[in-house]
Amino acid sequence: MPSLVAVVVAHDSAGVLPACLAALAAEHVPAIVVDNASRDASAAVAQAAGARVVRNPRNQGYGRANTLGVRAAEGARRILILNPDVILRPGAVDALLAAAETYPDAGLLAPRIVEPDGRFFYQPRSLLSPYLHNRAGRRDLPEGDACAPFLSGACLMVERDFFLRLGGFDPNIFLFYEDDDLCRRVADAGRALVHVHGAVALHGRGKSSTPEPGRVFRTRWHQAWSRAYVARKYGLSDPLLPGLAANALKAGLSALVLRRAGVERYGGSAAGALAALRGETALAREGLEP
Repeated sequence: MPSLVAVVVAHDSAGVLPACLAALAAEHVPAIVVDNASRDASAAVAQAAGARVVRNPRNQGYGRANTLGVRAAEGARRILILNPDVILRPGAVDALLAAAETYPDAGLLAPRIVEPDGRFFYQPRSLLSPYLHNRAGRRDLPEGDACAPFLSGACLMVERDFFLRLGGFDPNIFLFYEDDDLCRRVADAGRALVHVHGAVALHGRGKSSTPEPGRVFRTRWHQAWSRAYVARKYGLSDPLLPGLAANALKAGLSALVLRRAGVERYGGSAAGALAALRGETALAREGLEP
C-alpha cells in the first residue's frame, strides 16, 4: 500500500469523478472511491479510472462513508480526503507532503481551495472553534501557510492512524458539520490545523452530486439538525428555538407568495430544527439506525 491514499465519497457523481481521479493519477495517488448507493454510473466510472471501489448498499452520508474508506486503506500512512468535484492542481500533493514534514504538530492539512469564481475558500471562524478566536469574523486571507480555525472537509490530509484513534468522523452526523466536529477534536488533541498555501485544489462547490427533487429540503434539514447536534455536543447555546421560529416564518411567507424554492429551503431548515428538538436523529431519518 502506498504511503498516501485518496478517499473519495461518491453519490451520483459520475459527471465529476473522471476529472477528480485523473488529477489524482497525475499526482501518483491511488484512490479508493466509496460509492454511496449511486443511481448513476459512479462505481463503473471509478473502476474504469483504476480506483478501488467500496460499494455501500445505502447512502451512509459523507463522514460515515469517508471513515469506511479510511479503514479500507490499510497500510497507508496518510489519507487525502476529497470531494469528487475537487481537482488537484499539479504539485499539490508534494506541497501537502512537504508541509506535513515541516509542521509535525499538524493534525490536519488542507490545500488552498479555489472556488469556481476564482476566489479561494478560507473560513475565518468555526462554530466549534475555542482556539484562534475571530469573533468579528474578519476574513483576512492568508498569503502563505497558516494555522486555521477550520479546514473544509472538501479536501483534507490526515495521518490514518491518528484519524482512526479519534474515531473518524462522528458517525451520528449524516451531513454537515462533520468537518467542524473533526477539526474541534483534532485541536482538542493538541494538534494544529494547517492551511497549505502552495497546494492548490479547484472545487466545483455543489457539483458533487447530480441535482434531484427534494435535494434542497433534505440538505437544509441535515444542516439544521447537525448544527443543533454539535452545539449540544460541545455545550454551546442551543440554536433550535430561534432557528425553528425564523425558518418556519420564512417558509410560511414563501408559501403565501408561491415561492417553492423558499418553501423547500426554509421548510427544510425548520423541519430539521423541529426534529432535533423532538430528539429525532439524522440516522433514523435516513433509515440507518439498526
